[in-house]
Amino acid sequence: MVRVAVIGGSGYTGGELLRLLLVHDKVEITMVTSREYAGKPISLVHPNLRGYLNLNFSQFSLDKLGDKADTVFLSLPHGVSLNYVPKILEMGMQVVDLSADFRLKDPSVYKIWYGIEHPYTDLLEKAVYGLPELHYDDLRRAKLIASPGCNATATILALAPVAYNKLASQMRFISDVKVSSSEGGAKPTEGSHHPERQNAIRPYDAEGHRHEAEAEQELSRLAGSPVKVSIVPHAVSSVRGALSSSHIWLDQPLDDMDVWRKTAEFYRGRKFIRIVRGGIHPYPDPKYVLGSNFADIGFAQERRISRLTMFSAIDNLMKGAAGQAVQSFNISNGFAEDTGLKSPPLRPV
Repeated sequence: MVRVAVIGGSGYTGGELLRLLLVHDKVEITMVTSREYAGKPISLVHPNLRGYLNLNFSQFSLDKLGDKADTVFLSLPHGVSLNYVPKILEMGMQVVDLSADFRLKDPSVYKIWYGIEHPYTDLLEKAVYGLPELHYDDLRRAKLIASPGCNATATILALAPVAYNKLASQMRFISDVKVSSSEGGAKPTEGSHHPERQNAIRPYDAEGHRHEAEAEQELSRLAGSPVKVSIVPHAVSSVRGALSSSHIWLDQPLDDMDVWRKTAEFYRGRKFIRIVRGGIHPYPDPKYVLGSNFADIGFAQERRISRLTMFSAIDNLMKGAAGQAVQSFNISNGFAEDTGLKSPPLRPV
């Protein structure tokens, strides 16, 4: 049994981690921290967990952590995990970090996108990017897992077969991502407050979204040459879910069956990838992955102008955050990768 601590457990992602870990038969949750709610019952913040977890939130303490945990999930704001990860690793614990602090291999990129000089370049080399469909073998026995961002996950999963198979000579992609309000976190801002978000379809970060760095890093590795990705997120009023429509200009139209076959071959054996083609809804839709760790992948061609669009639908709090983190944790500890993640999507929602 692995003793697990969740640091920063009061937000949406922290709540999802707890929901998944509660039904994980290889895990014992021993500590859940929150500065704001320390000493208060977890069900006060996560009422869906009433009757499941008889713990109160606690203040974070490295000293207490060492006695209570084998693995630490960090669900903290960007830049905060940097203060804790090196110390936790030195104490012999595994870290699954859901922030961006260790996702990128090139330290100079952190300065561009996050405005910091990364102080632990040695750990950037050791960290494993926690996208199992690309790094399954690397995740085995990983001590530091850097869990990907949700928009990066949706974009990479859509485009990975294209980059790997070099389906276009120009590796320049545009990813239009429709994202739900839960991506903004549990603390409302003027833009994410429900009355402002409802009925909205609003672009943001349209001049450069920081998840582009992750997408370019991972897709360039697959292609074996530099890849450029522009991500334009759009805020929509749904609560959960993200849909990436990633556009590629082809040299000439491709055979649809060849695109389908190359996509299916790339993802063969990946438990949480489903290829969507045909049926009453012929393209991926986040509605049909909500509450699950699945990513639905599909495509469409406009042959007249040689445009290929790859689609990827995920639940941003699951495959885009907590579910993927648990999946990577499972692989790193030698458990079946779907342990605690076997629930099918909800319908209707």
